[in-house]
Amino acid sequence: MSDRPEPPARDLIKQQAEEIARLRAELERAERDRDRLQRENERLRKQLDAARRAGFRQAAPFSKGAPVSRPRRPGRKPGRPYGRQGRRAVPPVIDETFAVPLPGTCPECGAAVADTHVTVQYQEDLPPTRPRVRRFDIHVGRCRGCGRRVQGRHPLQTSDALGAAAVQIGPDAVALSAVLNKQLGLSFGKIATLFAERFGLRVAPSAIVRALHRAAAKALPTYAALVQTVRDSPMVVPDETGWRVRAQLWWLWVFVTPATTVYAILPGRGFEEAASLLGASFAGILVHDGWAPYRRFTEAAHQTCLNHLLERCRELCTDYPRARLPGQVQDVLQHALAVRDRHAAGGISTHGVAVARGRLANRLSAMLEQRTTVVDIARFMRHLDREWDALFTFLFDTSIDATTWRAEQALRGAVITRKVCGGGNRTTRGAVTQQVLASVLRTTRQRGLDTHSVLTPLLCAPTPMASPALQLN
Repeated sequence: MSDRPEPPARDLIKQQAEEIARLRAELERAERDRDRLQRENERLRKQLDAARRAGFRQAAPFSKGAPVSRPRRPGRKPGRPYGRQGRRAVPPVIDETFAVPLPGTCPECGAAVADTHVTVQYQEDLPPTRPRVRRFDIHVGRCRGCGRRVQGRHPLQTSDALGAAAVQIGPDAVALSAVLNKQLGLSFGKIATLFAERFGLRVAPSAIVRALHRAAAKALPTYAALVQTVRDSPMVVPDETGWRVRAQLWWLWVFVTPATTVYAILPGRGFEEAASLLGASFAGILVHDGWAPYRRFTEAAHQTCLNHLLERCRELCTDYPRARLPGQVQDVLQHALAVRDRHAAGGISTHGVAVARGRLANRLSAMLEQRTTVVDIARFMRHLDREWDALFTFLFDTSIDATTWRAEQALRGAVITRKVCGGGNRTTRGAVTQQVLASVLRTTRQRGLDTHSVLTPLLCAPTPMASPALQLN
């Protein structure tokens, strides 16, 4: 009996072999398409990440991308949402008064003009200025006991230097230079130009640099006292951003309380650098952006920035529109902020805040138990789990900040200075001058004090001292 299949069977086998070959070819083609799509997805994701980094990059903090074809009109829109309309207040002191009579004839038709009434206009202007030049006739003598050289000193002097350094910049000019450079981000060359053209004070940019170095040396005890004030504060908001010193990557740290700001330019971005300012045993409340080194302050209570978390929620909702978890987390966090605002407005009691806090924690806890196959969302949920104890601290004590807005505002001026100064400081001495003067100026502004009333006594002091005007603790 023959083992050869019947013709219909041979045809069936042939058809099945062809079908298998076709399916294998389709499978290979599908695998190639899958690999291609994976590579394309990875490329697009890298482009998206690069675009986001460019948006947050503080080298170009004001860029909003390409202009739109039909932009909206700038400024407030008319109507009820406009808010209270502002106007300049009438100056309390009038230095000059001018009568402005009517013209003799109408400028249009040439007819006589009848005087009907008088109205008032005010103008505030800068006075003409010139440098005030002081000459100090310094008496020099020698001690009859020990033979030491002794010279007199006037309260307005900023230095005892004589000879080649006898012509100096006064304390008011140095204080204004510090404000223009460290607070307003004006370069030394532009400050020299402003002094020459507006005030008639001719000074080289290098002289301004040296004057600010001396000012920082005089303010070192004040800076040390500010650091101690921050260490003793019940709540501190830290943050950090890139900074360059001698063309090397360092970090500009900022530590902010409601009344004090301290900057520090340090070579690293870890726990050791933060502890060098706060102290490793800091036991207050840290409001931060979730950066891992902050969690090593084990004796402190923590509040993670809800604005950072909400931003991540929005990004995940954009990247994965079909995923539900990011939107649910966003709803919980926004509800928590709404509870805080209602309590501040008197619409909810402290007990009501506690009840709402418990419900929000339960909702978020249930979300953390859910599983997801999306890697980015899973990473975000793990971050929330790590930050669990720091999510709703501001609902236990509503005086605690829920975001890092204090530190972010304190960094804005420094970022402008970084852009002007080529990314940072050329020397370590320049970095010390930057952190000291920026801290003193920012704290002075926070406390509503006059800058000159703080800096001028420091500059005129015979030796470095802590500023009594800042009322340091």
